[in-house]
Amino acid sequence: MTESTDPGTGLGPEDRKIITLARSARARNGVPEGAAVRDETGRTYVAGTVELASLKLSALRTAVAMAVASGANSLEAAAVVTDAETVSDEDRAAVRDLGGAGTPVLVAGPDGTLRMTVEAG
Repeated sequence: MTESTDPGTGLGPEDRKIITLARSARARNGVPEGAAVRDETGRTYVAGTVELASLKLSALRTAVAMAVASGANSLEAAAVVTDAETVSDEDRAAVRDLGGAGTPVLVAGPDGTLRMTVEAG
């Protein structure tokens, strides 16, 4: 069975799901960004921005770290919900380290609307 894509966004249900999860993490935790990544088995890892006096991590780097800590070997896709226009080089590098240069990073606004898709590489 193949996934159908939304003609308006070109996104399949699994990509829409990680955007929704990222948006929920951002709203639930009241943080600047929410992120979600999907590993090679389809499992998802969701995180928000971490800002402690001794530790600062973007939501996307936190989600990648959670995937690694849980035994993921690769990533299929990543999503970040943010007010920023794009993803930082450091965030893309974290996705690239686990998923490879071609891993798509979906960048959505706070309302969940996809703004752009960039490759991790």
